[in-house]
Amino acid sequence: MSSNLDLVRSLYADWERGDFSSVVWADPEIEYVHVDGPSPGTWKGVPAMGQAFRDWLSVWEGWTAEAEEYRELDSERVLVITTSSGRGKSSGLGVGQMYGAHGANLFQVRSGKVTRLVTYWNADRAFVDLGLAPEGG
Repeated sequence: MSSNLDLVRSLYADWERGDFSSVVWADPEIEYVHVDGPSPGTWKGVPAMGQAFRDWLSVWEGWTAEAEEYRELDSERVLVITTSSGRGKSSGLGVGQMYGAHGANLFQVRSGKVTRLVTYWNADRAFVDLGLAPEGG
């Protein structure tokens, strides 16, 4: 297992417990991207990423995401397939009802820091964007 994969697994160990407090893993100039979902956009730097994540998280009740699968794509990129749950505070709809329950996060890691984090609400879109097969490809 590579150090990049170890880093991403350690992030999910915290995140799956609902602990999003640490950003020591992030490069100060990290690029944070929401490709799809309710608030697509791009943010640059740790403060902007933190604010975007807090804003996004504030619209959900009981939001969780668990890693289903980790794929090392190359020496810098790790793709994580996730299962999400939670309900929209305004709509009351579950994540699966709105976007499907399976998403993906793409981490680009250089020198032990995540330099780019790309989130996909729909894992199929990540597979298409990255030219991957849905199962182990």
